Amino acid sequence: MDRLWAPWRRAYVTNQEKPEGCLFCHVASAEPGVSGPGELVLGRGEHSYAMLNAYPYNNGHLMVVPFQHTGALDEVEGATLDEMLRTAAAWTALLRAEMRAEGFNVGFNLGAAAGAGLAEHVHLHVVPRWAGDTNLMPVVGDVKVLPEALDVTASRLRSAWQAAYAGAAHTAPVQAAPVQAE
Repeated sequence: MDRLWAPWRRAYVTNQEKPEGCLFCHVASAEPGVSGPGELVLGRGEHSYAMLNAYPYNNGHLMVVPFQHTGALDEVEGATLDEMLRTAAAWTALLRAEMRAEGFNVGFNLGAAAGAGLAEHVHLHVVPRWAGDTNLMPVVGDVKVLPEALDVTASRLRSAWQAAYAGAAHTAPVQAAPVQAE
């Protein structure tokens, strides 16, 4: 039997490393792009921020998270919803160019019954897709193979965001987190 090692999932499976309170509020207050809670933050806007999902369905799976803490979509302020959707649209364009994504799943999981892992804080998923990205591994092996490490994806996408929106802050819904020297 072949084994695929994914040691970063241990914290998720065993529920370790869970901060007190709301994870998304904790990440929002962290310094973006540096080791620790902010390391997966790709950029911040006035009302929301974009971050990679620590347990992605595919490489490049990110979330747009409002700073406003609520689990109910109907409680999210209009300007926040507008920025979140514009941010998701900008990231789909960037993921299409940088990662050659051929399609996307974009949406909210509202409430635990709908699959929300963090039901207490609304967030919008942006999942890049490719023809054939679902194969026998999830069905037969109950395993998803991701060919790129999260820190590599984070660095790659931050750099691409800065290149795409350099000097054009008024067109970018969020500002990229600083790129760390590798």
